[in-house]
Amino acid sequence: MAGNSTPKDETKGLLRGRFSEATDAFVEAFTASVGFDHRLYREDIAGSKAHAQMLTTIDVLSTQECADIQNALDQIESEITTGSFHWSVALEDVHMNIESRLIELIGDTGKKLHTGRSRNDQVATDIRLYLRTAIDDLVSLTTELQHAILDLAERNADTIMPGFTHLQAAQPITFGHHLMAWYEMLNRDRLRLLDCRTRTNVLPLGAAALAGTPYKPDREMVARILGFDGVCQNSLDAVSDRDFAIEFTAIGALALTHMSRWCEEMVLWSSQQFSFVELPDRFCTGSSIMPQKKNPDVPELVRGKTGRMNGHLIALLTLMKSQPLAYNKDNQEDKEPLFDAVDTLRDCLTAMLGLIPNIIANVDTMRAAALDGFTTATDLADYLVGKGVPFRDAHEIVGHAVQLAVSKSCPLDALSVEDLNGSLTDAISEDVYQVLSLNGSIASRDHLGGTAPGQVRAAIERARSIL
Repeated sequence: MAGNSTPKDETKGLLRGRFSEATDAFVEAFTASVGFDHRLYREDIAGSKAHAQMLTTIDVLSTQECADIQNALDQIESEITTGSFHWSVALEDVHMNIESRLIELIGDTGKKLHTGRSRNDQVATDIRLYLRTAIDDLVSLTTELQHAILDLAERNADTIMPGFTHLQAAQPITFGHHLMAWYEMLNRDRLRLLDCRTRTNVLPLGAAALAGTPYKPDREMVARILGFDGVCQNSLDAVSDRDFAIEFTAIGALALTHMSRWCEEMVLWSSQQFSFVELPDRFCTGSSIMPQKKNPDVPELVRGKTGRMNGHLIALLTLMKSQPLAYNKDNQEDKEPLFDAVDTLRDCLTAMLGLIPNIIANVDTMRAAALDGFTTATDLADYLVGKGVPFRDAHEIVGHAVQLAVSKSCPLDALSVEDLNGSLTDAISEDVYQVLSLNGSIASRDHLGGTAPGQVRAAIERARSIL
């Protein structure tokens, strides 16, 4: 990560005053976090600017000193953005690297900035700022994906397919209805992200190391400057809490679980055995040896990344489970799982956003599969109930009819009325064929949450109005 500037001699470092020897080289590298926490530089600089403004109001900094700090921090941010900033492992982390450069630029004034704060509350603030922005970006991406699902569902509100239980054809549904199930899963993920944001958006700064600070900081002022909804109410909890990171990763794990289920269906549906959908070529790959292959690598990889996200959740839970209050060096290990959780969720949502709008339904194949699976058998049982037959008796009558259709290799609606009645009933008449048709079955589910095309379109409109 070295930039273009020349590093100064850091054999002892900024924090070695109490020690009689320099840090061991291995320990220096082992304990350093700058290799990954440098991505918090924007948040660290924003927090430092707000802290400097507050220090001015409590007479720790003069107006000129605050201006000098603000200008120097702007220069540092520019250096980092352009790649000319030198990151030093000897300075441990993003905070000390920035502070060291600040002191290089403006001397003793830069040394005043850390008054009334600790790296403990500083890093807690940085992570919350980082995650807040990440959540906002992910909510925006999630909403965009929801719209894409709604558009695909609307195009397929009348497309009939078999609904499955135990991966066996169960009852006819519409493809649009199935897609709206995906939408509902994703909508819960979006709401959970928004809920997590409220607990993330609370300011720890001012807690200092663990006990607060005698400088009596105006924490509410800092919260207002940084856009926090409030301040952490207990200094010990403020520096040691990582609930928000665990909560976010749990939400990510659940969101990836949802997407993994969709991807499993895409893999199945796009196979020759199902042939329900066509996936866009640009989201598939070929085989190194079999030229006929079109592999659904993107949905398979999203499915695989679910395990990665689950691992991050377990890592963070395990990290925190035995820590006494307040801050411990263990917490340095919170960032890599959290950063990767954010990146993984963002990448998978982006993949789905490219894939889902371009799914093409093989309408005839889906309809034929719904016919082949005797999916209107339950409709026949419901028909018999309407004729006064107890449901359990109706279930048995229909079971015999299905057995007969299997033996004749024909769908239920190809059986005669006499065959359908068999020896168990005479309740079935010619009007039964309206029930046994796929369209009739679909149309009969015309209620809130049902699969009838009108209900699917109504659900889409409700969803769009909410979004």
